[in-house]
Amino acid sequence: MSAGRGVRHSEFNHSAEPTHLLQIWIQPKQIGIEPSYEQKHFSAQRKRGRLCLVASDRGEPDALTIHADAALYAGLFDDNESASMALVPTRQAYVHVVRGRLQVNGHFLNTGDALKLSAEQQLELRHAEQDPEAEVLVFDLA
Repeated sequence: MSAGRGVRHSEFNHSAEPTHLLQIWIQPKQIGIEPSYEQKHFSAQRKRGRLCLVASDRGEPDALTIHADAALYAGLFDDNESASMALVPTRQAYVHVVRGRLQVNGHFLNTGDALKLSAEQQLELRHAEQDPEAEVLVFDLA
C-alpha cells in the first residue's frame, strides 16, 4: 500500500484463525502521490531455497511496485538450503527472520530477529541444520 496523500484503512482479521502481521514502513521517494494498493500471491515454490523479488521501484512485471528507493525479497529455506545476494556497499540491507532460524553472514537469527548490514558486498543466508523451515525478508535500502 502506498499512502500517498493519505488513506484510511484498518487491519482486521476476517478469519477465525489467528493472524501474524508484520508491518514495515519505508520512506517514499516522493511525497503526495496518489494513494495505491496492490496485492499478489508469491507461491512457496517461487521462494523455495532462494530470494524472490516481491517488491521494487523498478517496475518488474512479477513484483509489486513501491515508490521508494528499495527492493524487497522473500525466501523459504530448509534442509540446509542457502542463498547469496550481491550487495552494493553504499546501500544497506535489512534482514528480518519471519520464522525459523537462519545463519546470516555468520550470525544466527531466530524468529523475529533482524540484522542491518552496512558497507557489505555480499549477503549469505544458510538454513540452520535440524531446525524447521525458515522464512526471511530482505530489504535492499538506500
